[in-house]
Amino acid sequence: MEYTQLGRTGLKVSRLVLGTMNFGPQTDEADSHSIMDAALDAGINYFDTANVYGWGENKGRTESIIGNWFAGDPGRRDKVVLATKVYANMAASTDAWPNHDKLSALNIRRAVDASLKRLRTDHIDIYQFHHVDRSTPFDEIWQAIDVLVQQGKILYVGSSNFPGYKIAQANEAAARRAGTIGLVSEQCLYNLYERRAEMEVIPAAQDYGLGVIPWSPLHGGLLGGILKKEVRGGRRASGRAADTLADPAARSRIQAYEDLLDKHGLEPGEVALAWLLTRPGVTGPIVGPRTAGQLASALRAAELELSEELLAGLDEIFPGPGPSPEAFAW
Repeated sequence: MEYTQLGRTGLKVSRLVLGTMNFGPQTDEADSHSIMDAALDAGINYFDTANVYGWGENKGRTESIIGNWFAGDPGRRDKVVLATKVYANMAASTDAWPNHDKLSALNIRRAVDASLKRLRTDHIDIYQFHHVDRSTPFDEIWQAIDVLVQQGKILYVGSSNFPGYKIAQANEAAARRAGTIGLVSEQCLYNLYERRAEMEVIPAAQDYGLGVIPWSPLHGGLLGGILKKEVRGGRRASGRAADTLADPAARSRIQAYEDLLDKHGLEPGEVALAWLLTRPGVTGPIVGPRTAGQLASALRAAELELSEELLAGLDEIFPGPGPSPEAFAW
């Protein structure tokens, strides 16, 4: 496994990030623990979760699964760079009150303590804002973060789903506060099919020294050989992938993608991950395996080298938007 610095920090992280969103809803606790064991054995040291994972009445379940894994062998915690997120309302649907969500100082303080309890750890390495909060000023957010850093409860702060201008606002506000490091990472939707982050989000992250952590690298399975699986009678497209394939033009592009990789004898899902590892500014994509087999496929992708010919072919099928303002102006 290769390692790299997370943005401008001294923190070394693996070039694949273990996403845990499926732990609980899709993968039971025993299998989740086995996947985490295999990931750590393979050298993946960057584990990502969120307080809301588990969803619905099971919000927080995923953090608890990870916490139980740490408790099973306390030595694991020192090997893992642990990231979680705050924003969603964590109260039960019958007990939702104001201030139980978003990024107020009150909710950040409450959410950190709850995550620490579920994760069974005394600190979170990277605490991430899961979404922008248009109602809370960054001065208030950074004041709350400064206190948590001083208390040793968190070490670094990242963002998720932030537009470029919010990355700039956040870090300019941090720069006004002595000793506040600001955002060090941004998790964004970014993959071969969905490249709009290249216009402003990734350039902003690079300019401010943030590591880019793409989520949904296979675009909901769309880039994982979905058409070939349909022909073989396997898992059919659902959600975002099914909506996209309903468009004949989009379906044609996915068919061209799969045909290109057949020509090169490569697996679509592995190429989609490997492509992200070639992109400027990308620290590593989040892989969210439901099974050990899916983790093994992601690990193969980390070793895959893509030829210039193949990269050019991928750009032809999925051209990026280009940088802004040229992407939408003269």
